[in-house]
Amino acid sequence: MRTASLFAWFGIVGLGVGCASGGDEAASVAFEGGTMGTTYLVRVVPDVGVVVDEAALAEEIQQVLDGIESEMSHYRSDSEVSRFNQARHTEPIAVSAQTFDVVAGAIAIGRASGGALDITVGPLVNAWGFGPEEPAVLPPDGARVQELLEATGLDRLELDARIPTIRKALPEVEVDLSAVAKGYAVDRVAETVARRGHHRFMVEVGGEVVARGTNPGGRPWRIAIERPTAEGGIKEVVPLPRGAMATSGDYRNVREVEGRLLSHTIDPRTGHPVTHRLTSVTVVADSCLEADGLATALEVLGPEAGYALAEELELAALFLIRGEDGSISARATAGFESLRDGSPSATGLE
Repeated sequence: MRTASLFAWFGIVGLGVGCASGGDEAASVAFEGGTMGTTYLVRVVPDVGVVVDEAALAEEIQQVLDGIESEMSHYRSDSEVSRFNQARHTEPIAVSAQTFDVVAGAIAIGRASGGALDITVGPLVNAWGFGPEEPAVLPPDGARVQELLEATGLDRLELDARIPTIRKALPEVEVDLSAVAKGYAVDRVAETVARRGHHRFMVEVGGEVVARGTNPGGRPWRIAIERPTAEGGIKEVVPLPRGAMATSGDYRNVREVEGRLLSHTIDPRTGHPVTHRLTSVTVVADSCLEADGLATALEVLGPEAGYALAEELELAALFLIRGEDGSISARATAGFESLRDGSPSATGLE
């Protein structure tokens, strides 16, 4: 998922919840680096009397992220996902437990959204010029789109948790986990930090966030949502007492083809880029994998159908919609309104 680059960073540094500068604020320790073509930031506020083994934790965080990238990157030809995609047969293919769990989670979200999230849509993303390789012909003609649609769909994957294995219904089926992999990575890093006995921390990978406890000032972590315009800036800042937050948007990854600006968000149901005016969706959920995948699904569905599904599923979600004059309007679900009001129980984060 393409996410707002200021999404967590501005909320941490710009809003004064970074390293302590004295007063009543607690000391915090930051870990940062690169992964999956983006950056990560982990900030830990140790409990009183607890000393953070910074070298050991930094190494463990990087190992977790490197392991996920080696399994799920569709840009790396040697990744587990790439090897799965390169296999041209319909025999069951053994995969790691991590990859299996992410595929299973993405399929569940896809079914809940009526197919708006579909991890088999990768070949169509590539065909429209948003994948690892530049297509020979752009845009693809109707026949090519229809051909690729024939090899997509959640029913094209058969999962067996006992092994675990994934079987393709057609040899040419491929998977693209970019809509959920970073969210899953955030969840795994958060588990790693918590396993070391820390209760107050924030994890961010490429704009996807998990927060636990309170920031160094003893208040809920405050996360900024970027204004979806060329100028950037902050649209809104919300408290995140605990849980996960992710944003999906089309305003930073577009390309011009034959005089038209095309969104990187491909509707799996049509095989074409979306054309509605929904420019970004932010979702708060229990896990970052859920928030990540649901934000993508709602972005595909658009401002009306997406909002209706978010309310039906009782999601905390914020929709930012671009008007014909370029203005940005916001529409929040009841769950997100409750988050603004500081009532975490209304967001499903109890």
